[in-house]
Amino acid sequence: MRELLPLFPKPSRYAGLEDGVCRKNPVDVRLTVALAFPDTYEVGMSYLGQKILYGIVNRVPGWLAERVMAPEREVADVLRSRKAPLCTLESDTPLAATNCLAFSVTHELCYTNILYMLDLAGIPLRAADRPQSLRQCPLIIAGGGALLSAEPLAPFIDVMAIGDGEEILPELLTLLEKALDADWTRGRLLEEARLIPGIYVPSLFDDPPSPDRPPIPRFFDHARPARRIVADIDKAPYPTRQVTPLGAVHNRLSLEIARGCTRGCRFCHAGMTYRPARERSLQGILDTLRECLACTGFDEISFLSLSVGDFSALKGLCLSSLERCAAEQISLCLPSLRVGSIDDEIMERMAALRRTGVTLAPEAGSQRLRDVINKGVTEEDLLLHAQKLLEHGWRQVKLYFMIGLPTETDDDIAAIAELCRKVRDAARGGPRVTVTAAVAPFTPKPFTPFQWEAQISPEEMRRRIQLLRGLFKGQKCLKLRWHEPDMCLLEGLLSRADRRMADVVETAWRKGAVFCSWADGFDIAPWLAAMKECGLDPQRYTGPRIPGAPLPWSHLEAGISEEFLLRERERALDPDGAKTTEDCRYGVCRQCGVCDDKASPSRLARGRDNTPVGNRLNLPRRDQKTHRPAYDERGHMVCRPSPNKPPNIEQSLAVKAETWRVWHTKAGTSSFLSQLELQAVLDRALRRAGLPLAFSRGFHPLPLLSFGRALPVGVESLAEWFVITLRQAVSAEEISGRLFLPPGMDVTRVERMPVRARILPAPAEKFNLRLMNADLSGMTDISGLVHCFETFAARPSFACVRATKKGARGDDIRPILSSWRADGERNAGFVTFVADWRTLYLSPLAFCCAALSPLGPEDELRPRLRLVKTEQLFTQADMDRGCE
Repeated sequence: MRELLPLFPKPSRYAGLEDGVCRKNPVDVRLTVALAFPDTYEVGMSYLGQKILYGIVNRVPGWLAERVMAPEREVADVLRSRKAPLCTLESDTPLAATNCLAFSVTHELCYTNILYMLDLAGIPLRAADRPQSLRQCPLIIAGGGALLSAEPLAPFIDVMAIGDGEEILPELLTLLEKALDADWTRGRLLEEARLIPGIYVPSLFDDPPSPDRPPIPRFFDHARPARRIVADIDKAPYPTRQVTPLGAVHNRLSLEIARGCTRGCRFCHAGMTYRPARERSLQGILDTLRECLACTGFDEISFLSLSVGDFSALKGLCLSSLERCAAEQISLCLPSLRVGSIDDEIMERMAALRRTGVTLAPEAGSQRLRDVINKGVTEEDLLLHAQKLLEHGWRQVKLYFMIGLPTETDDDIAAIAELCRKVRDAARGGPRVTVTAAVAPFTPKPFTPFQWEAQISPEEMRRRIQLLRGLFKGQKCLKLRWHEPDMCLLEGLLSRADRRMADVVETAWRKGAVFCSWADGFDIAPWLAAMKECGLDPQRYTGPRIPGAPLPWSHLEAGISEEFLLRERERALDPDGAKTTEDCRYGVCRQCGVCDDKASPSRLARGRDNTPVGNRLNLPRRDQKTHRPAYDERGHMVCRPSPNKPPNIEQSLAVKAETWRVWHTKAGTSSFLSQLELQAVLDRALRRAGLPLAFSRGFHPLPLLSFGRALPVGVESLAEWFVITLRQAVSAEEISGRLFLPPGMDVTRVERMPVRARILPAPAEKFNLRLMNADLSGMTDISGLVHCFETFAARPSFACVRATKKGARGDDIRPILSSWRADGERNAGFVTFVADWRTLYLSPLAFCCAALSPLGPEDELRPRLRLVKTEQLFTQADMDRGCE
């Protein structure tokens, strides 16, 4: 794949040049693992699970884990047209040449992307079609949150890991290494793998006589594979040196502070199947945070958990972390907070830094429906939280809701709009908060109290969304966003499906259904056509199920008992009014089956150290104060919003002590970094180097970092520079010695510049130009280049029409070419030219395409150009003006 980078959109995503990647000598590697994420790079690099497994595998001598993401459709088209296989990012190794291909399956809509990646890798889609020799085809495994009900994937996956992967994956890889050394068959390995706790081998189960029943086990000791957990996550390894992405949906340091949730929201698959609640120790988190920031250079932290606000020592954690954040201008993000889960002091300290977005999840508009789903949130709690945000300077909030919940009525829908209006007007007579309501149709999930309920039809989803749109229409400071109903229908079809759906998944993939979780290009038609071809009725999968009857996933043990789920369902649907269930972390145990207790042991698979299973907290009670609102004489909540001022930046961080220009190369794969990516790469590299950066002021304080002209993607350079301003004196040797940049970016010199100087770009630059063959296999004869430059130089003018934001624009680009010459031999030569930018600046790639237009159109020429900037040309007068 690597040689095809010039043909890819966003080529840097496939270059493997990020900081923190693992590279080992191939001679020392006995086992290679490709950690695959079946979605785009931006999504995959936001997934913490892959980072954890990447660190665990690569710390074992002789094992090598590399990453691979689902390539975009345009990239897949290039691979197929060139008959090139899908490869890993780090070493460009074909997936079929690895020993193990491990997919992270986080949701149902990525199923076809797994087939998409297997096909691009040249690996047989179905496990039954793969060769018995483990050296001819890698072992295909899958893990992740969706694996407890992934029967539609069963024919395509050799081994499924259900539960926490920190212990399962190393044990499975140890067995695989043994199998390779002993030359076991694939079948022998699968039979041995079934004995590892947390492993589910789909091929060791036969199809049931009735499709609505679970598969039939072939081995009595593999009749009910159970979810495996790490009972004490404080002992689990955590990657302090992470791969820092070039771009990601969540481009920040994600630090898991707890795992599992016992709030008991009755719609929540993760809340039921990730039990019990296990917190990392406060000191352990702070130590890990310090190491992670030093190794990655991120400027934003995100504490992760299913319910961050329920972390018992959250206040102590936040206040301790925010001290460091203030000293280094790092922001803190607490994603998807539970209403009322952070107090005034935390908000005040967070507001002193950059204010990141705030998302709250009331889930339902009416209190009646919130009780049905056991959300445990009141309207008063939500309004108080909104008021506190206003008081500390926030002016925007996102609220998550679901529609189509069991027992929902149109009055409950109207209550969503009414609740949003109340949040908007939380400061009566004062500033309004802008509220964005994000609405998603409810999908019943396995292993929840609502797994037996029907899903509303897409037509009814649209009707309810239209009702909401009408209620939001004309409302100031209120915005409505919603999920595509057909996409939610597909999620419903797959989430409670049996193995017959595997044929539908493959048929839909062959009809072009990939990236089904993206609104752009999503189409339900191939799925419905596939279901019709396979003789399946969608209503059979989205309709109600009979409570107590066998289900397609009943052969798997999630840890939570069906008796508990049925009791919770009865409490939700009680005709006398829904009954809520308190959080067992701080309340009574409801005997869900997950924890070890006096009555019975946990239903979960034991870990290697046989640690007792149960809730593990830092403190017996949350360390935050529970605030109650103040009311005026009219019964209205009192809110005193603060003015929307910029965050307070410490005076010392804005000191401008000295300014340096750092010259560097940008060659090889680093040439595929865009200017925005380069800026992020340098920002993190400077932070990792521990250089005392000076910061700007305002709402978003940033390091004082500036650049010369942006280098087009794919153009190499031996003479690039950036300028940094420091708040303390540092020598040039320290800067170059402490700065570690991606491969191909080497610091060549560091020069002092006047503080507060306006650094101007060079008026002229020198380039070398080569042209590759049409198939990119080698360089062309230099004669074509020479002829084009001779013709261009001989013309008195050369009109070039280019698209701009204001429309088409024509310019005379002939003055750009100052001089040129042919260098090297005829079959290994290049053209050297000087571009003069004083009258007009044009992308050097666009200039070369115009000059070489007799050789072909621009879209064909661009991938073939090999352009290297060799020098930036300053006159003494230019140097003097550059330091104005």
